[in-house]
Amino acid sequence: MALLTFLVEDNPTIRDNLIPTLADLADAPVVGVAETEAQAKAWLREHGDLWHLAVIDLFLREGSGLGVLNACNPRRAHQRVVVLTNYATPDIRARCLSLGADAVFDKSNELDAFFDYCSQDRPSQMAPLA
Repeated sequence: MALLTFLVEDNPTIRDNLIPTLADLADAPVVGVAETEAQAKAWLREHGDLWHLAVIDLFLREGSGLGVLNACNPRRAHQRVVVLTNYATPDIRARCLSLGADAVFDKSNELDAFFDYCSQDRPSQMAPLA
């Protein structure tokens, strides 16, 4: 089953590379994209049940990925939230995990681990989407 993905990323180059790579390497087609915290929160409100994986950058054009991460809660048991950032310091990792992130990856040196996570750590009970 495809891992329907919501991507929160304001950098067009990164976004344009992640979208096809997620689909190809992880069978994780991107079903929604947001560049700002407000756009992401609105998408989540309107499409709360239409995603399995949310991939969130912390530093956005407007707002913060931390606000988006917080907006993902509560969520269904089959939904996972991953932070993908250039600033995955120990403090940032701890903060993201405390806000409900399932995993945190550094864009600069943990992309392989990120794609492995997307490919292998799928929710055991992904609910069919309406």
